[in-house]
Amino acid sequence: MERIWSGRFDGEDLLSRRLFQAVEDKIDYKEIVDNSYFLHGFAVDEGVKRNKGRVGAAAAPNVIRKNMSNFPVVSPSFRLFDFGDIYCPDENLEKTQQSLADVVASGLLNNGKSIVLGGGHEVTYAHYSGIKKAFPTKKIGIINFDAHFDNREPENNLASSGTGFWQIANEGEIHSMHIGIQRNSNTLKLFDTAHQYGMKYILADELFFENLPQLYPRIDEFLDGIDVLYVTICMDVFNASIAPGVSASAYNGIFTDQAFMLLYRHILRNNKLKALDVAEVNPAYDIQDRTARLAASLVNEWLMI
Repeated sequence: MERIWSGRFDGEDLLSRRLFQAVEDKIDYKEIVDNSYFLHGFAVDEGVKRNKGRVGAAAAPNVIRKNMSNFPVVSPSFRLFDFGDIYCPDENLEKTQQSLADVVASGLLNNGKSIVLGGGHEVTYAHYSGIKKAFPTKKIGIINFDAHFDNREPENNLASSGTGFWQIANEGEIHSMHIGIQRNSNTLKLFDTAHQYGMKYILADELFFENLPQLYPRIDEFLDGIDVLYVTICMDVFNASIAPGVSASAYNGIFTDQAFMLLYRHILRNNKLKALDVAEVNPAYDIQDRTARLAASLVNEWLMI
């Protein structure tokens, strides 16, 4: 069987190591080293199915792992613990979300930094629930890179990939900033829901280089007002030319240009950041692993901070 974590071997010395050489398979969360990274795959797209999207994201975690494997290790003290995948074999999304929440909390309580590879964007509620379980008295802020608010009210009381922020908001006060929101992808009701719950947002049209001096203060004000930061990235925020393999592709999505990368790295450098995930990579619709490679690269940016 093909080993997922594998890549070009240039030697075992610290200057030659790549990510696949540094990953450690683990089953005991007590083995996590302070400030190291721990990873779970969320091999689930039941929420996408419920949201009437294109299924296939459940196959993404290993594809993203494969595309992460060859990145260089830039710190001699770098540690990444891989705890495998969470599945949803019985279509019981709620139970599966709780399973991820439990293991994320275990890792965070051992002073690790959580990475989750989705899977559909139903991962947001699961990942957040784990963070909240680990830090019940902390003010948790969520930065959501997404074309959509994902604040849709559940139909028939069934959660989906589009309901995560509604669920979080209805469990208590929500602190979220949504970056890359598209006017043509959200109804007036969804914008109104965002306003009602105090969800902050930056439109996709606002993401350009000359506008960064206006965006940085908005980001910093948000970050200054929270205790713990969680970043979630829905890959459908990006233009279809660089992210074709998603549930809902965007012809007018954003690009990973200089403006985006400066803003993104500014967020990643914040020492409150404890958790990050990527969602909605759909290998069935990807082209040359473009979307998976982009998702892997965005995760790797955090590993290189």
